[in-house]
Amino acid sequence: MLDVERWAELRREHFVRGVSINELVRRTGLARNTVRAALRSDAPPRYERRARPSKLDPFKDEIHRLLGKDPRLSGVRVRELIEPLGFAGGKTVVDDYLREVRPVFLRPRTHQRTIYRPGEICQWDLWEPSGPVPVGHGQVRRGWVVVACLGYSRAGAGALIFSKEAPDVLWGMGRCVWSLGALPELMVWDREGCLHAGGGRPTEPYAAFCGRLPVDWRFCEPADPQAKGAVERLQGYLETNFEPGRSFANHLDFQLQLDMWFEKANARTHRTLRCRPIDRLVEELEVMRPLPARELDLDRRWVTRVAPDPHLRFDTNDYSLDPNLVGRRVEVRVSQREITAVALDTGELACRHERVFAKHRTVTALEHARALRQRHGERASSRDVVVEQRSLEVYDQLIA
Repeated sequence: MLDVERWAELRREHFVRGVSINELVRRTGLARNTVRAALRSDAPPRYERRARPSKLDPFKDEIHRLLGKDPRLSGVRVRELIEPLGFAGGKTVVDDYLREVRPVFLRPRTHQRTIYRPGEICQWDLWEPSGPVPVGHGQVRRGWVVVACLGYSRAGAGALIFSKEAPDVLWGMGRCVWSLGALPELMVWDREGCLHAGGGRPTEPYAAFCGRLPVDWRFCEPADPQAKGAVERLQGYLETNFEPGRSFANHLDFQLQLDMWFEKANARTHRTLRCRPIDRLVEELEVMRPLPARELDLDRRWVTRVAPDPHLRFDTNDYSLDPNLVGRRVEVRVSQREITAVALDTGELACRHERVFAKHRTVTALEHARALRQRHGERASSRDVVVEQRSLEVYDQLIA
């Protein structure tokens, strides 16, 4: 049988260059009938192998029945169910057939292209860097980045956090919103545990956050990343273009480099939009509602009493308190950058420390250490006992 190249060569020589059939037979050594057949055929030669029966043929009806009950049945489970019936084939033949017939039993899903109005929507997600982030004191820590993406302009922003608790995630959202410069109408999240209370309802902290701005909220259905495809694509771009080839001195350096990267990313030409997100953002900001006059207070707060060991513990770290306030109640306030405490009765400052993200550290202010040393010195001097001294002449008289 001729291959396609030889067939095309024969037709070229005869029809283009005018070579006769006799000459073609002489040159190629092919039979005359073979040459004639090649010249008469308008379609290239094709080898067709006769279909051989498959080991799976006797079991296809049973596979159809199983898929009718559960279209997502795995190939491993299908093999387990048909092997007792006599199937002796391998994994590949089952998986290939399932790949072919499964769409018949699954309801096909279609997607429509979405067009966003300016200021309509902001999509959110949490991205985890591939490695831990340096936090000082020779330590590293697992971190996440709250990623925001406006639907119309595709402008993005990000904020580094070190837990998935509501105060940290909401702080990251607030930082992103203030970086973008205005309020969208709708916030779209997947079902993040600290934000979603179940049934499409927000948790109390998230509802308070949205109510104070105010903005609307929406949660995607489970396993539906396409519902927030804009931020998913931005996150994919972040993974492949931000981390590779970078090193970070600490978490502050990470956030600084992240902010600079988003400035550059927002100024690039977007492949889908065919324009720069920063240019579209200018148009979008004109219709978005302005930000509140002040940033939202999202700090952690609680009241405690200053213990005899004047320290408070947060996130495995101990922070010193003013020892002169031992026994009094103070209000503790923890932000992403510092930890403060104030006496409730007088308003005296009990402490102000830079927040440490390393673990198991003791942070002591110099003035607290001096005050504690002074108090211990006064207590020691107050415990000095005056011992009466007896004249030695009394003992001399007794001995005599």
